[in-house]
Amino acid sequence: MQKLADIIAIPADPDDPEDFDVTEEALQQALAERRKRLRRRGAQATPTKKLVTLRLDPDVIDKFRATGPGWQARINDVLKAAQV
Repeated sequence: MQKLADIIAIPADPDDPEDFDVTEEALQQALAERRKRLRRRGAQATPTKKLVTLRLDPDVIDKFRATGPGWQARINDVLKAAQV
């Protein structure tokens, strides 16, 4: 089996002005940043919410999704405010 260094080693193209030698330190930094971006949150020790299926009108969902990330939490806030 090949080592990771053998797999990702690509010779530099001397005719390409954007192609340059990468130091081991720069490569390790780039890989660390990539791992940080790919990190996933684990399961909660004590879940604070319950998973349910809820049917909503498409225009309602479209409006909340258009507000960006966190749209489900905003729906939760609206429902919480409307509690009887």
